[in-house]
Amino acid sequence: MAKVRLADIAKVAGVSAVTVHNAITGQKGVSDEMRARILEIAKEMGYRQPGSGARNTQGKSLRCIGVVIPERYLAEYTTFYWKMYQEMALAATEKSCMVTVEILKQEMEDEMIVPCIAKEQTVDALILMGDTSRDYIHYLKKNVDLPIVFLDFYDNELAKDAVIADNFHGMYLMTEYLYEHGLTKLAFVGSIHFSSSIMDRYCGFSKAVLEHRDVTPAEWILEDRDERGQIEIHLPEQMPEAFVCNCDLTAGLLMLELEKRGISVPEDVSVVGFDNYLYPGFPDLKITSYEINTKAMVKVALEKALKQIRGAASGKNMEIVSGQLVPKESVKL
Repeated sequence: MAKVRLADIAKVAGVSAVTVHNAITGQKGVSDEMRARILEIAKEMGYRQPGSGARNTQGKSLRCIGVVIPERYLAEYTTFYWKMYQEMALAATEKSCMVTVEILKQEMEDEMIVPCIAKEQTVDALILMGDTSRDYIHYLKKNVDLPIVFLDFYDNELAKDAVIADNFHGMYLMTEYLYEHGLTKLAFVGSIHFSSSIMDRYCGFSKAVLEHRDVTPAEWILEDRDERGQIEIHLPEQMPEAFVCNCDLTAGLLMLELEKRGISVPEDVSVVGFDNYLYPGFPDLKITSYEINTKAMVKVALEKALKQIRGAASGKNMEIVSGQLVPKESVKL
């Protein structure tokens, strides 16, 4: 049986989808007569209100937020988003709601398959965690009658529904930190077009370099992953004084590769990362990094989702969450 959408009910009732939403969710602005008519039409059409299964014994609504994570972010070592999800689950209890997670398989994204938690209408809103193809996002927004919040990525179209770290300013600070310690020959390590986060971090790096009237040679702008997110490090023939890495995982793998070549960090070359996150099973290399405030990010994302559940026009502004520079032992002082 095809899913009944608010737009389908609106067409039969001869009103807007917003009016249908307000009637079904008990919001103001709809007459009692019209509300009763819309509810009757919805019942006849077999419409199930999102989150209708998530009710406590007192009959009060317990909001359920669905978290969708693309599987490419869950490869070996790359468990940063699991950490964010765990923090979100803890934050949800403070906000009297609950979260559930679904992994977005690559074939689901390629074949435009809606996540089960959205298709079965068991959640009230979605939080999409990690950059996803824009074609898939457009398909999702067209076929899912739920608020969608984008966590840790954005573009111009998605900005009003996004929560991101301060990637631009954070990487600007990291690069300035290197200049302050006399390191001026800098390479950037990160696949710039892989995600909006890496792009913003590269732009922050570039701003600092330009302010010092320097130019980064093309061979010092290094790819670190393929289109599926598989990380592979390639060192340049001519070494810089420091590598500015888009994340701590890349920084750590780079340092291991340098060690294989007999190059010491920080004695021979300095390395900085981003995230300040030690991946499970990975050696603690004491990487100087920019710490992302993930606890604040997940709380803001939940608040945005809950606001949009209460009213479609609420919570419509991009949220940028600041972090802090954390000096360790990977920069030559």
